[in-house]
Amino acid sequence: MNKRVIVYTTKDCIECTMVKKVLSEEGISFETRDLSVNPEYQMEVEKYGFLGVPVTVVENRAVKGFTNELKELMELAKS
Repeated sequence: MNKRVIVYTTKDCIECTMVKKVLSEEGISFETRDLSVNPEYQMEVEKYGFLGVPVTVVENRAVKGFTNELKELMELAKS
């Protein structure tokens, strides 16, 4: 069963687009939260200790960017 996945993003964020593309290619469904649409999302990102995007959250784990840690998070999302 897939776990809930949230991707915090902004408009014109190339790295955000890459994260969403990889998640889609892996068949992982996710909710997109655009910081430019809702300022409360920025506070949510900061609670995870980040200031920028993309931030991907699975359960209580958050990863910023398009990194090897994202791969680990994707495996967690699939389990």
